[in-house]
Amino acid sequence: MRSDYLRMCFVFSEGGLYVDADDVLLGDGWKDVFRDGTLKIQPLCYDVTAGGMVSASELRRTDLPTDDRIFYVNNNPIAAPAGHPVLRRALVRATDRLLGDEPAPEIQSTTGPGNLTAALAAHARESQVGGNPPDFELLLDWEGIAEPCWDLAYRNDARNWRNMDLR
Repeated sequence: MRSDYLRMCFVFSEGGLYVDADDVLLGDGWKDVFRDGTLKIQPLCYDVTAGGMVSASELRRTDLPTDDRIFYVNNNPIAAPAGHPVLRRALVRATDRLLGDEPAPEIQSTTGPGNLTAALAAHARESQVGGNPPDFELLLDWEGIAEPCWDLAYRNDARNWRNMDLR
């Protein structure tokens, strides 16, 4: 939670690109995330029935069933100009939840991808209703820009929010 919160604080305050420490950039494709002043985030999808992530190429298909799939945005990478309203909203939401009455708030929805997804959805809806163009972009090709290079132990135990059943 601390890492999730810190990355949002830093990018909101300073602007720039956050990438997890175990990601390795694969050339200079990352420079494209700075071509304009929009927020850039990676869409993800978890297939409940298959028990795994949906490939990036399948995210673009409109003919696939969605009943057993959870769509969300990742909080790695995050590229944004300083002060982006989605990050402001995500930080306010996370802070409210952290300071609330819940004794042990759940990571994913409090500071992680669920929080960022909720903030993005609310912002996108407000922008659409207001007739404003999107000020964010989904990075559908992030796997061609960076890849994780270490098999970190936490990913397979209860420290990973995706492994909620191990808690």
